[in-house]
Amino acid sequence: MIIIGERINASRKSIFEAIEKKDAKFIQQEAVNQVNAGAHYLDVNCGTNIKDEPKNMQWLVPVIQEAVDVPLVIDSPSAEALDSGLKLCKHKPIVNSITAEKERIKSIAPLVAKYNADVIALTITEEGMPHTAQQRLDIAKKIIEAVKEYKIDPERIYFDALVRPISTEPDQSKEFLKAIELIKTQTKSKTACGLSNISFGLPNRALVNSTYLAMAIYTGLDGALIDPTNKQMISILRAAEAITGQDEYCMNYITAFREGKCG
Repeated sequence: MIIIGERINASRKSIFEAIEKKDAKFIQQEAVNQVNAGAHYLDVNCGTNIKDEPKNMQWLVPVIQEAVDVPLVIDSPSAEALDSGLKLCKHKPIVNSITAEKERIKSIAPLVAKYNADVIALTITEEGMPHTAQQRLDIAKKIIEAVKEYKIDPERIYFDALVRPISTEPDQSKEFLKAIELIKTQTKSKTACGLSNISFGLPNRALVNSTYLAMAIYTGLDGALIDPTNKQMISILRAAEAITGQDEYCMNYITAFREGKCG
């Protein structure tokens, strides 16, 4: 499965301060640590200071690419900030993200097309977040139709069916897993998600997150936005891949164990 390293996000105080101070070494070490831990992509989010976001993105992307040679996920609600980062990417990027909202598609889909990027699509409409798996699938199909105008094929879309907190919406964990199955069987698109919402408000969040990741992998999840330096998370991920037949002869699991990355 695709591991997207989530740590370069300005919502984290240390990253915010590094961006403000233009501390390239700190950012680069975060990038290197995530790639060494197994990240295939790095998410790049510098969005707490909206006014300076395009300028910060222009600084951040080259700094990261000086240190690591992996593709990036350019993460912003701002079309201007996305454009600032996408034009500097050395490898085919992923845009994070679009929704089914018409204005969002109108502003972001042209950038996905312009840079031949893949895209994460959240199953959200103008009416808000869906409650059932079927509603999530219906929104996914709506997005697939809407972006045809921009020649964005379904295979380039990673649908995020929106993980919700089990502490407040316990039934939603099952609906999310059902949605993965529906999207995988009824479209040609892939699936991805951020996991941290599942454990919101709970103790030992890493345990809940990693357990749910294993369930999502079994259901068919293609990619996850996670902290790859979290050994528990990677251990569960590698074991789940092996158990579900996604790791031929368990080689990734064995290699990760030998390298001290899981266990």
